[in-house]
Amino acid sequence: MKIEINNLTFKCIIGILDFERIKKQRVIINTSFEYEFTKDSFIDYSEVSTLIKTIMKKKNFFLLEDAILHLEELLTNKYPIKNLHIKISKPDILKDCIVTLSNH
Repeated sequence: MKIEINNLTFKCIIGILDFERIKKQRVIINTSFEYEFTKDSFIDYSEVSTLIKTIMKKKNFFLLEDAILHLEELLTNKYPIKNLHIKISKPDILKDCIVTLSNH
C-alpha cells in the first residue's frame, strides 16, 4: 500500500533569520510512503499527519533540511514504512516564489 498525505498546511517557527524566529510561517508538507498492509496491521494516516504537525510546531527548526531529516528518522522508527518521501514548502517566505525542499 502507498499512503500520500498532501497539502498538510499549518503555521510554525522555522528559519534562520531573525524575523523567521519570531513570527510563525505557513508551511505545506507532502508525505508519501509504502507499507505492507494487513487487516491486523495498518497505519493510521490521521495519526501520522498529527504527529508531523506536533513535531514541527514543537521543535522550531532552523533549517528545512533539519526538519526533513528529523521527520524521516521519527517516521521510519515509529512505523514499518519504506520509500518515505517528505517535501516541505514555505509558500510565503519569498515574494515571487515558493521555496520547497525534499529528501528525494
